[in-house]
Amino acid sequence: MDHQEGAIYCFHPLIGDWFLERIGEPTEIQSRAWPVIAAGRHALITAPTGSGKTLAAFLWAINQLITGAWSAGRTRVLYVSPLKALNNDIRRNLITPLEGLKAHFRGAGAAFPEICVLTRSGDTPAEERRQMLRRPPEILITTPESLNIMVSSRGGRAMLTGIATVILDEIHAVVGTKRGTHLITAVERLVRLSGEFQRIALSATVKPLPGVAAFVGGYVQKGGARAPRYEKRRVAVIESRRKKRSEIRVAFPPAAREHLVDASWWPLLAETFRGIIRESGSTLLFTNSRRTAEKATRLINEGEPQELAYAHHGSLSREIR
Repeated sequence: MDHQEGAIYCFHPLIGDWFLERIGEPTEIQSRAWPVIAAGRHALITAPTGSGKTLAAFLWAINQLITGAWSAGRTRVLYVSPLKALNNDIRRNLITPLEGLKAHFRGAGAAFPEICVLTRSGDTPAEERRQMLRRPPEILITTPESLNIMVSSRGGRAMLTGIATVILDEIHAVVGTKRGTHLITAVERLVRLSGEFQRIALSATVKPLPGVAAFVGGYVQKGGARAPRYEKRRVAVIESRRKKRSEIRVAFPPAAREHLVDASWWPLLAETFRGIIRESGSTLLFTNSRRTAEKATRLINEGEPQELAYAHHGSLSREIR
């Protein structure tokens, strides 16, 4: 057994078995991050997109909830991203492995707790927010702005008294900005509600690492109120050693060149896009206008049994976003 595969065995045996069967060998950043996270240390994890950083940050927390090390019925894991559009994707990407783990545990005759994952942002309806207060999720996904509102309200503070770990994603997007100041001050205010908790920051690329680690860790107060002294929290920096390779091609469907004058090349272009979408795990298409985004989406989906593409732009309603 090599070091990468061995890292999974710091988890509950059924979690380790499920991971190896369904996902495969841990990535380099996962194998290096898990021992640090399992030891309860604060961490700054930086690795290329698609290297498994998010699951590296979440899986130990899921382990603690499943094993009962962290009791359910309270919000234990707080995930904060400055990108509101990312939060629903994160929720979906968590629910899928949770459902897989539940089936795996029950198939082995083992108990599995109810683990609720919810998002809260400016788009969350008032009724959903009230439901969160009545039944807090074990994993809460939010934004820096919503976190500040929560730590400033009585109901929000009541939800945040049992936090065990805070995951700060896309940390490079806020370091050195006002949003970053609002974020980290809200995190520090959480300490007064929950006590000390583990801090895990994630980024595909962020520099300088020591400065960002100091930003994430902040200071812990030592001594009494009359003679306080402050010490930096130590944050482990885990940087991927692997470089992500990119392949770049500039292309145009040859058959579409014959129709550039009358603009009837769109269906041929859409057919090319459909082929790329079917061959890929995920595809992101950029356009130069909202109108073009809607047109490309309509043509790609035309004649398909189910939607292959979705348009996303600022004119969409809150519900669709």
